[in-house]
Amino acid sequence: MKLGVLISGRGSNLKALIDACARDDYPAEVVSVVSNKPDAPGLAYARNADIPAKVINHQDFARRETFEAAVDETFADAGVDLVCNAGFMRILTDSFVDKWRDRLINIHPSLLPAFKGLHVHERVIEAGARISGCTVHFVRTEMDEGPIIAQAAVPVMADDTPETLSKRVLAVEHKVYPAAVRLIAEGKVRISHERVILRIGGETESSAMFVPPLP
Repeated sequence: MKLGVLISGRGSNLKALIDACARDDYPAEVVSVVSNKPDAPGLAYARNADIPAKVINHQDFARRETFEAAVDETFADAGVDLVCNAGFMRILTDSFVDKWRDRLINIHPSLLPAFKGLHVHERVIEAGARISGCTVHFVRTEMDEGPIIAQAAVPVMADDTPETLSKRVLAVEHKVYPAAVRLIAEGKVRISHERVILRIGGETESSAMFVPPLP
């Protein structure tokens, strides 16, 4: 399966996908990386791995639709099968999401549907939540909505700061995102009534993959 990855910043989840794709038994490859920010550090990961990386600066476009048309053309030219948002800090229009429906995924640093949006770790701590984590889901037109493919949980410690919690969540993101992509690439994921159905080991499960809290 050919992956196109959208980034805006450090690109650590992009690196996790690139590292996974380097394994002989991994059923996908990153063929195109697009950043909307020229100075995104994550671009270096793509270039170091000889993956075509392109800057499409959203500020160069008067309308979101024309920006997204350039992204769409780049991915189409690369033969992308699945688009992976990896720290991409732009809200995509309904038309782009609908065009890539069920071929566009995102990773969010909370256990959705809780704590959608920004400043997640600060809000988790302020709410007194005892468990946090991350979610990989298919993208829909509403922000941080869509069928959930996989989740992983981490404990929230009494002395956590947003920075320490972010680091703990990010560590599991780097494992869960490649695992979720593998499930899709191996044809083990289908969507029924806006819920993900997984087929693992010949058995059909009616819920997403979930990793329990890690120590």
